[in-house]
Amino acid sequence: MKKSRGRTGRKRRRKHCQSFTDGVNCSHKLEYIKLKKWLKDRGFEDGNLRPAEFRDTGRGLMTTKPLQAGDLIISLPEKCLLTTATVLSSYLGEYIMKWKPPVSPLIALCAFLIAEKHAGEKSLWKSYLDVLPKTYTCPVCLEHDVVSLLPEPLRKKAQEQRTTVHELYMSSKAFFSSLQPVFAENTGTIFNYSALEWAWCTINTRTIYMKHSQRECFSLEPDVYALAPYLDLLNHSPNVQVKAAFNEQTKSYEIRTNSQCKKYEEVFICYGPHDNQRLLLEYGFVAMDNPHSSVYVSSDTLLKYFPPLDKQRNAKLSILKDNDFLQNLTFGWDGPSWRLLTALKLLSLGADEFTYWRRTLLGDVISARNEQQTLNITAKICHFLIEETQHVLLQISQLKRNKENLKTQLALVEALRLEDLKILQKSAEIVCNLNIATT
Repeated sequence: MKKSRGRTGRKRRRKHCQSFTDGVNCSHKLEYIKLKKWLKDRGFEDGNLRPAEFRDTGRGLMTTKPLQAGDLIISLPEKCLLTTATVLSSYLGEYIMKWKPPVSPLIALCAFLIAEKHAGEKSLWKSYLDVLPKTYTCPVCLEHDVVSLLPEPLRKKAQEQRTTVHELYMSSKAFFSSLQPVFAENTGTIFNYSALEWAWCTINTRTIYMKHSQRECFSLEPDVYALAPYLDLLNHSPNVQVKAAFNEQTKSYEIRTNSQCKKYEEVFICYGPHDNQRLLLEYGFVAMDNPHSSVYVSSDTLLKYFPPLDKQRNAKLSILKDNDFLQNLTFGWDGPSWRLLTALKLLSLGADEFTYWRRTLLGDVISARNEQQTLNITAKICHFLIEETQHVLLQISQLKRNKENLKTQLALVEALRLEDLKILQKSAEIVCNLNIATT
Protein backbone atom coordinates (compact mmCIF):
# COMPACT_ATOMS: atom_id res chain seq x y z
CA MET A 1 0.00 0.00 0.00
CA LYS A 2 1.53 3.30 -0.97
CA LYS A 3 0.51 6.74 0.07
CA SER A 4 1.78 9.90 1.60
CA ARG A 5 1.37 10.91 5.15
CA GLY A 6 -0.13 14.12 3.89
CA ARG A 7 1.77 16.23 6.41
CA THR A 8 2.72 18.58 3.59
CA GLY A 9 -0.85 19.85 3.27
CA ARG A 10 -1.42 23.56 3.73
CA LYS A 11 -1.66 24.89 7.27
CA ARG A 12 -5.31 24.77 8.31
CA ARG A 13 -6.88 27.75 10.04
CA ARG A 14 -8.42 26.38 13.17
CA LYS A 15 -11.18 28.95 13.71
CA HIS A 16 -13.43 27.14 11.19
CA CYS A 17 -12.73 23.79 12.79
CA GLN A 18 -14.50 21.97 15.56
CA SER A 19 -12.01 20.69 18.12
CA PHE A 20 -11.97 17.17 19.53
CA THR A 21 -9.62 15.54 22.00
CA ASP A 22 -7.47 13.96 19.32
CA GLY A 23 -7.86 16.02 16.16
CA VAL A 24 -9.53 19.05 14.62
CA ASN A 25 -12.45 18.25 12.31
CA CYS A 26 -11.94 20.05 8.98
CA SER A 27 -14.81 18.60 6.94
CA HIS A 28 -16.49 21.98 6.52
CA LYS A 29 -13.56 23.39 4.57
CA LEU A 30 -14.52 24.21 1.00
CA GLU A 31 -11.92 21.88 -0.57
CA TYR A 32 -13.33 18.87 1.35
CA ILE A 33 -16.97 19.82 0.70
CA LYS A 34 -16.17 19.92 -3.03
CA LEU A 35 -14.25 16.62 -2.86
CA LYS A 36 -17.12 14.88 -1.01
CA LYS A 37 -19.69 16.13 -3.56
CA TRP A 38 -17.44 15.02 -6.44
CA LEU A 39 -17.07 11.55 -4.87
CA LYS A 40 -20.81 11.29 -4.17
CA ASP A 41 -21.53 11.97 -7.86
CA ARG A 42 -19.35 8.92 -8.58
CA GLY A 43 -21.25 6.65 -6.19
CA PHE A 44 -19.23 7.06 -2.98
CA GLU A 45 -21.37 6.79 0.16
CA ASP A 46 -19.98 8.82 3.01
CA GLY A 47 -19.22 6.63 6.03
CA ASN A 48 -17.92 7.64 9.44
CA LEU A 49 -14.67 9.26 8.33
CA ARG A 50 -14.01 13.00 8.52
CA PRO A 51 -10.95 14.95 7.31
CA ALA A 52 -9.09 16.32 10.32
CA GLU A 53 -5.83 17.95 11.35
CA PHE A 54 -3.77 16.04 13.95
CA ARG A 55 -0.91 17.39 16.00
CA ASP A 56 1.50 14.49 15.36
CA THR A 57 0.55 13.35 11.86
CA GLY A 58 -0.86 16.47 10.17
CA ARG A 59 -3.75 15.81 7.83
CA GLY A 60 -5.66 12.55 8.26
CA LEU A 61 -9.09 10.97 8.79
CA MET A 62 -10.95 10.62 12.10
CA THR A 63 -13.86 8.31 12.85
CA THR A 64 -17.18 9.62 14.19
CA LYS A 65 -18.06 6.25 15.75
CA PRO A 66 -16.04 3.56 17.55
CA LEU A 67 -14.53 0.94 15.21
CA GLN A 68 -14.20 -2.77 16.02
CA ALA A 69 -11.90 -5.34 14.43
CA GLY A 70 -13.45 -6.48 11.15
CA ASP A 71 -15.28 -3.20 10.49
CA LEU A 72 -15.24 -1.72 7.01
CA ILE A 73 -13.34 1.58 7.19
CA ILE A 74 -13.90 2.74 3.63
CA SER A 75 -15.30 1.45 0.35
CA LEU A 76 -14.32 3.48 -2.72
CA PRO A 77 -16.18 2.71 -5.99
CA GLU A 78 -14.11 1.93 -9.08
CA LYS A 79 -15.44 5.14 -10.73
CA CYS A 80 -13.57 7.19 -8.10
CA LEU A 81 -10.20 5.53 -8.78
CA LEU A 82 -7.67 7.07 -11.16
CA THR A 83 -5.96 4.30 -13.12
CA THR A 84 -4.40 3.79 -16.56
CA ALA A 85 -7.94 2.92 -17.78
CA THR A 86 -8.95 6.49 -16.83
CA VAL A 87 -6.02 7.85 -18.82
CA LEU A 88 -6.72 5.71 -21.91
CA SER A 89 -10.38 6.79 -22.03
CA SER A 90 -9.30 10.46 -21.86
CA TYR A 91 -8.08 12.87 -24.58
CA LEU A 92 -4.54 11.47 -24.03
CA GLY A 93 -5.63 7.91 -24.97
CA GLU A 94 -5.15 8.17 -28.74
CA TYR A 95 -1.65 9.65 -28.31
CA ILE A 96 -0.62 6.85 -25.93
CA MET A 97 -2.05 4.16 -28.25
CA LYS A 98 0.00 5.30 -31.25
CA TRP A 99 3.27 6.16 -29.49
CA LYS A 100 6.19 3.80 -30.19
CA PRO A 101 8.01 2.40 -28.31
CA PRO A 102 5.11 2.13 -25.83
CA VAL A 103 5.20 4.33 -22.71
CA SER A 104 5.10 2.82 -19.23
CA PRO A 105 1.88 2.83 -17.16
CA LEU A 106 3.73 5.16 -14.77
CA ILE A 107 4.46 7.76 -17.47
CA ALA A 108 0.86 7.58 -18.74
CA LEU A 109 -0.38 8.42 -15.23
CA CYS A 110 2.25 11.17 -14.77
CA ALA A 111 1.27 12.75 -18.10
CA PHE A 112 -2.42 12.71 -17.12
CA LEU A 113 -1.79 14.30 -13.70
CA ILE A 114 0.37 17.07 -15.24
CA ALA A 115 -2.18 17.72 -18.02
CA GLU A 116 -5.14 17.82 -15.61
CA LYS A 117 -3.31 20.09 -13.18
CA HIS A 118 -2.53 22.41 -16.09
CA ALA A 119 -6.23 22.37 -17.16
CA GLY A 120 -7.13 24.01 -13.82
CA GLU A 121 -10.86 24.85 -13.60
CA LYS A 122 -11.61 22.76 -16.71
CA SER A 123 -10.28 19.52 -15.19
CA LEU A 124 -12.82 16.82 -14.31
CA TRP A 125 -10.44 15.83 -11.50
CA LYS A 126 -10.04 19.34 -10.06
CA SER A 127 -11.74 18.50 -6.73
CA TYR A 128 -9.16 15.75 -6.17
CA LEU A 129 -6.16 17.69 -7.47
CA ASP A 130 -6.99 20.57 -5.09
CA VAL A 131 -6.43 18.39 -2.00
CA LEU A 132 -3.19 16.81 -3.22
CA PRO A 133 0.02 18.12 -1.60
CA LYS A 134 1.63 20.98 -3.53
CA THR A 135 5.10 19.76 -2.48
CA TYR A 136 6.58 16.49 -1.22
CA THR A 137 9.39 15.48 1.10
CA CYS A 138 10.61 12.33 -0.69
CA PRO A 139 14.43 12.33 -1.04
CA VAL A 140 14.13 13.28 -4.74
CA CYS A 141 12.69 16.66 -3.59
CA LEU A 142 15.22 17.30 -0.85
CA GLU A 143 17.96 19.91 -1.22
CA HIS A 144 21.53 18.65 -1.61
CA ASP A 145 22.51 20.04 1.85
CA VAL A 146 19.72 17.99 3.42
CA VAL A 147 20.46 14.75 1.53
CA SER A 148 24.07 14.89 2.75
CA LEU A 149 22.77 14.58 6.35
CA LEU A 150 20.99 11.28 5.71
CA PRO A 151 22.54 7.99 6.95
CA GLU A 152 24.90 6.50 4.36
CA PRO A 153 22.71 3.67 2.93
CA LEU A 154 19.72 6.03 2.61
CA ARG A 155 21.87 8.77 1.09
CA LYS A 156 22.91 6.32 -1.64
CA LYS A 157 19.27 5.33 -2.31
CA ALA A 158 18.25 9.00 -2.37
CA GLN A 159 20.79 9.63 -5.12
CA GLU A 160 19.49 6.59 -7.03
CA GLN A 161 15.93 7.94 -6.70
CA ARG A 162 17.02 11.29 -8.11
CA THR A 163 18.74 9.56 -11.05
CA THR A 164 15.62 7.43 -11.72
CA VAL A 165 13.32 10.45 -11.92
CA HIS A 166 15.78 12.43 -14.04
CA GLU A 167 16.19 9.54 -16.49
CA LEU A 168 12.41 9.11 -16.62
CA TYR A 169 12.08 12.78 -17.53
CA MET A 170 14.76 12.68 -20.22
CA SER A 171 13.38 9.50 -21.81
CA SER A 172 9.78 10.86 -21.85
CA LYS A 173 10.48 14.25 -23.42
CA ALA A 174 9.74 13.08 -26.97
CA PHE A 175 6.43 11.54 -25.89
CA PHE A 176 5.44 14.73 -24.05
CA SER A 177 6.21 16.72 -27.24
CA SER A 178 3.84 14.45 -29.19
CA LEU A 179 0.98 15.75 -27.03
CA GLN A 180 1.38 19.29 -28.45
CA PRO A 181 -1.90 19.21 -30.49
CA VAL A 182 -3.84 18.98 -27.19
CA PHE A 183 -2.35 22.20 -25.77
CA ALA A 184 -2.29 25.85 -26.75
CA GLU A 185 0.94 26.39 -24.80
CA ASN A 186 4.30 24.79 -25.51
CA THR A 187 4.47 21.26 -24.00
CA GLY A 188 8.05 22.02 -22.92
CA THR A 189 6.76 24.53 -20.36
CA ILE A 190 3.85 22.34 -19.20
CA PHE A 191 5.75 19.04 -18.92
CA ASN A 192 8.88 20.45 -17.27
CA TYR A 193 11.08 18.62 -14.77
CA SER A 194 9.40 19.98 -11.64
CA ALA A 195 5.95 19.01 -13.00
CA LEU A 196 7.17 15.44 -13.58
CA GLU A 197 8.81 15.31 -10.14
CA TRP A 198 5.49 16.35 -8.54
CA ALA A 199 3.49 13.78 -10.56
CA TRP A 200 6.02 11.00 -9.85
CA CYS A 201 5.91 11.74 -6.09
CA THR A 202 2.10 11.81 -6.14
CA ILE A 203 2.02 8.33 -7.68
CA ASN A 204 4.92 6.91 -5.67
CA THR A 205 3.56 8.06 -2.30
CA ARG A 206 -0.21 7.85 -2.77
CA THR A 207 -1.19 4.95 -5.02
CA ILE A 208 -2.81 1.79 -3.77
CA TYR A 209 -1.74 -1.55 -5.24
CA MET A 210 -4.22 -2.76 -7.83
CA LYS A 211 -3.23 -5.18 -10.57
CA HIS A 212 -4.48 -4.39 -14.09
CA SER A 213 -4.27 -6.68 -17.11
CA GLN A 214 -1.39 -6.08 -19.50
CA ARG A 215 -2.23 -3.80 -22.44
CA GLU A 216 -0.30 -3.71 -25.71
CA CYS A 217 -0.18 0.11 -25.75
CA PHE A 218 1.99 0.05 -22.59
CA SER A 219 5.53 -1.17 -21.99
CA LEU A 220 6.04 -4.35 -19.97
CA GLU A 221 6.45 -2.62 -16.58
CA PRO A 222 3.73 -3.80 -14.17
CA ASP A 223 0.50 -1.79 -14.27
CA VAL A 224 -0.35 -1.84 -10.55
CA TYR A 225 -1.26 1.74 -9.66
CA ALA A 226 -4.54 3.33 -8.61
CA LEU A 227 -4.94 6.79 -7.09
CA ALA A 228 -7.71 6.69 -4.50
CA PRO A 229 -9.22 10.09 -3.63
CA TYR A 230 -10.19 10.52 0.06
CA LEU A 231 -8.91 7.03 0.94
CA ASP A 232 -5.39 8.41 0.45
CA LEU A 233 -5.89 10.76 3.41
CA LEU A 234 -5.49 7.75 5.73
CA ASN A 235 -2.13 7.86 7.50
CA HIS A 236 0.27 5.03 8.29
CA SER A 237 0.90 3.48 11.67
CA PRO A 238 3.20 0.46 12.15
CA ASN A 239 0.99 -0.68 15.04
CA VAL A 240 -2.26 -1.40 13.17
CA GLN A 241 -3.32 -4.14 10.80
CA VAL A 242 -5.78 -3.83 7.94
CA LYS A 243 -7.11 -5.88 5.05
CA ALA A 244 -7.12 -3.90 1.82
CA ALA A 245 -8.17 -5.14 -1.63
CA PHE A 246 -10.41 -4.51 -4.61
CA ASN A 247 -13.75 -6.30 -4.12
CA GLU A 248 -14.90 -7.73 -7.48
CA GLN A 249 -18.49 -8.17 -6.18
CA THR A 250 -19.01 -4.57 -5.05
CA LYS A 251 -16.59 -3.16 -7.66
CA SER A 252 -15.00 -1.08 -4.90
CA TYR A 253 -11.63 -0.83 -3.20
CA GLU A 254 -12.25 -1.78 0.43
CA ILE A 255 -10.27 -1.48 3.64
CA ARG A 256 -11.22 -3.36 6.81
CA THR A 257 -9.52 -2.80 10.13
CA ASN A 258 -8.16 -5.55 12.38
CA SER A 259 -7.83 -3.08 15.27
CA GLN A 260 -10.18 -1.11 17.49
CA CYS A 261 -10.46 2.67 17.24
CA LYS A 262 -12.25 5.04 19.63
CA LYS A 263 -14.75 7.69 18.53
CA TYR A 264 -13.04 10.87 17.22
CA GLU A 265 -9.64 9.17 17.07
CA GLU A 266 -7.48 9.14 13.96
CA VAL A 267 -7.99 6.04 11.80
CA PHE A 268 -4.71 4.51 10.62
CA ILE A 269 -3.78 1.95 8.03
CA CYS A 270 -0.45 0.14 7.66
CA TYR A 271 1.61 0.33 4.46
CA GLY A 272 3.72 -2.64 5.55
CA PRO A 273 6.42 -3.50 8.13
CA HIS A 274 8.79 -0.78 6.88
CA ASP A 275 11.67 0.75 8.79
CA ASN A 276 12.02 4.54 8.88
CA GLN A 277 14.62 4.69 6.11
CA ARG A 278 12.18 2.91 3.78
CA LEU A 279 9.27 5.13 4.90
CA LEU A 280 11.30 8.26 4.23
CA LEU A 281 12.52 6.97 0.86
CA GLU A 282 9.11 5.86 -0.41
CA TYR A 283 6.67 8.18 1.34
CA GLY A 284 8.61 11.17 2.67
CA PHE A 285 7.91 10.75 6.40
CA VAL A 286 9.17 8.85 9.46
CA ALA A 287 7.14 7.10 12.18
CA MET A 288 8.16 7.70 15.78
CA ASP A 289 8.82 4.62 17.97
CA ASN A 290 8.60 2.46 14.86
CA PRO A 291 9.11 -1.17 16.01
CA HIS A 292 10.48 -2.07 12.56
CA SER A 293 13.20 0.57 12.59
CA SER A 294 16.88 -0.21 12.55
CA VAL A 295 20.23 1.47 12.02
CA TYR A 296 22.32 0.08 9.17
CA VAL A 297 26.05 -0.59 9.47
CA SER A 298 27.98 -0.10 6.23
CA SER A 299 30.77 -2.52 5.30
CA ASP A 300 33.23 0.42 5.48
CA THR A 301 32.32 1.02 9.13
CA LEU A 302 32.61 -2.71 9.80
CA LEU A 303 36.17 -2.89 8.47
CA LYS A 304 37.49 0.10 10.41
CA TYR A 305 37.81 -2.13 13.47
CA PHE A 306 39.82 -4.98 11.95
CA PRO A 307 43.59 -4.94 11.48
CA PRO A 308 44.49 -4.50 7.80
CA LEU A 309 47.47 -6.82 8.45
CA ASP A 310 45.22 -9.84 9.16
CA LYS A 311 46.46 -12.33 6.52
CA GLN A 312 43.00 -13.85 6.17
CA ARG A 313 41.21 -10.50 5.87
CA ASN A 314 40.57 -10.78 2.12
CA ALA A 315 39.45 -14.40 2.39
CA LYS A 316 37.05 -13.46 5.21
CA LEU A 317 35.64 -10.61 3.14
CA SER A 318 35.12 -12.95 0.17
CA ILE A 319 33.25 -15.42 2.37
CA LEU A 320 31.01 -12.67 3.77
CA LYS A 321 30.33 -11.34 0.27
CA ASP A 322 29.60 -14.78 -1.22
CA ASN A 323 27.19 -15.59 1.61
CA ASP A 324 25.50 -12.16 1.47
CA PHE A 325 26.72 -11.04 4.89
CA LEU A 326 27.86 -7.54 3.94
CA GLN A 327 24.30 -6.16 3.48
CA ASN A 328 21.48 -5.53 5.98
CA LEU A 329 23.71 -5.51 9.05
CA THR A 330 21.75 -3.60 11.67
CA PHE A 331 21.18 -2.43 15.22
CA GLY A 332 17.52 -2.59 16.30
CA TRP A 333 15.45 -2.00 19.43
CA ASP A 334 16.57 -5.46 20.62
CA GLY A 335 20.27 -4.79 20.00
CA PRO A 336 22.68 -5.93 17.27
CA SER A 337 21.08 -8.22 14.69
CA TRP A 338 22.14 -11.84 14.35
CA ARG A 339 23.52 -11.02 10.88
CA LEU A 340 25.73 -8.22 12.25
CA LEU A 341 27.05 -10.40 15.09
CA THR A 342 27.72 -13.29 12.69
CA ALA A 343 29.69 -11.06 10.28
CA LEU A 344 31.73 -9.69 13.20
CA LYS A 345 32.34 -13.20 14.59
CA LEU A 346 33.72 -14.32 11.24
CA LEU A 347 35.97 -11.26 10.98
CA SER A 348 37.17 -11.93 14.58
CA LEU A 349 38.25 -15.53 13.91
CA GLY A 350 41.89 -16.07 14.91
CA ALA A 351 44.37 -17.59 12.45
CA ASP A 352 43.99 -20.97 14.24
CA GLU A 353 40.14 -20.72 14.07
CA PHE A 354 39.72 -19.72 10.44
CA THR A 355 38.93 -23.28 9.28
CA TYR A 356 35.73 -23.08 11.37
CA TRP A 357 34.23 -20.29 9.23
CA ARG A 358 31.32 -22.47 8.04
CA ARG A 359 30.32 -23.23 11.64
CA THR A 360 30.50 -19.51 12.41
CA LEU A 361 27.99 -18.71 9.64
CA LEU A 362 25.64 -21.31 11.12
CA GLY A 363 25.79 -19.58 14.51
CA ASP A 364 28.06 -21.96 16.44
CA VAL A 365 30.22 -20.67 19.29
CA ILE A 366 33.88 -21.09 18.23
CA SER A 367 35.70 -19.86 21.34
CA ALA A 368 35.28 -17.62 24.39
CA ARG A 369 37.95 -15.28 22.95
CA ASN A 370 36.02 -14.96 19.66
CA GLU A 371 32.75 -14.23 21.50
CA GLN A 372 34.44 -11.60 23.68
CA GLN A 373 36.20 -9.84 20.80
CA THR A 374 32.96 -9.80 18.79
CA LEU A 375 31.12 -8.05 21.63
CA ASN A 376 33.95 -5.56 22.15
CA ILE A 377 33.94 -4.58 18.47
CA THR A 378 30.12 -4.44 18.40
CA ALA A 379 30.26 -1.98 21.32
CA LYS A 380 32.91 0.15 19.53
CA ILE A 381 30.85 0.30 16.31
CA CYS A 382 27.72 1.20 18.27
CA HIS A 383 29.52 4.05 20.09
CA PHE A 384 31.04 5.29 16.84
CA LEU A 385 27.54 5.46 15.28
CA ILE A 386 26.16 7.23 18.38
CA GLU A 387 28.88 9.91 18.11
CA GLU A 388 28.33 10.26 14.36
CA THR A 389 24.54 10.64 14.86
CA GLN A 390 25.02 13.24 17.62
CA HIS A 391 27.40 15.17 15.35
CA VAL A 392 24.81 15.22 12.53
CA LEU A 393 22.06 16.33 14.96
CA LEU A 394 24.27 19.26 15.96
CA GLN A 395 24.76 20.18 12.28
CA ILE A 396 21.00 20.02 11.74
CA SER A 397 20.22 22.34 14.66
CA GLN A 398 22.76 24.87 13.33
CA LEU A 399 21.31 24.68 9.80
CA LYS A 400 17.77 25.12 11.14
CA ARG A 401 18.82 28.46 12.60
CA ASN A 402 20.54 29.63 9.39
CA LYS A 403 18.31 28.19 6.66
CA GLU A 404 14.67 29.07 7.29
CA ASN A 405 13.62 27.73 3.85
CA LEU A 406 14.90 24.23 4.68
CA LYS A 407 13.21 23.92 8.09
CA THR A 408 10.60 21.33 7.03
CA GLN A 409 13.16 19.14 5.24
CA LEU A 410 15.65 19.40 8.12
CA ALA A 411 12.99 18.52 10.70
CA LEU A 412 12.34 15.30 8.78
CA VAL A 413 16.00 14.20 8.79
CA GLU A 414 16.23 15.26 12.45
CA ALA A 415 13.27 12.97 13.32
CA LEU A 416 15.00 10.08 11.53
CA ARG A 417 18.33 10.70 13.28
CA LEU A 418 16.70 11.10 16.73
CA GLU A 419 15.00 7.72 16.27
CA ASP A 420 18.37 6.24 15.21
CA LEU A 421 19.98 7.68 18.34
CA LYS A 422 17.36 6.05 20.59
CA ILE A 423 17.92 2.68 18.87
CA LEU A 424 21.72 2.94 19.17
CA GLN A 425 21.58 3.95 22.85
CA LYS A 426 19.29 0.99 23.58
CA SER A 427 21.66 -1.31 21.63
CA ALA A 428 24.72 0.00 23.53
CA GLU A 429 22.96 -0.88 26.79
CA ILE A 430 22.13 -4.40 25.53
CA VAL A 431 25.72 -5.01 24.33
CA CYS A 432 27.06 -3.77 27.66
CA ASN A 433 24.82 -6.26 29.52
CA LEU A 434 25.90 -9.09 27.19
CA ASN A 435 29.51 -8.17 27.88
CA ILE A 436 28.97 -8.33 31.65
CA ALA A 437 27.23 -11.71 31.26
CA THR A 438 30.14 -13.25 29.32
CA THR A 439 32.98 -11.98 31.54
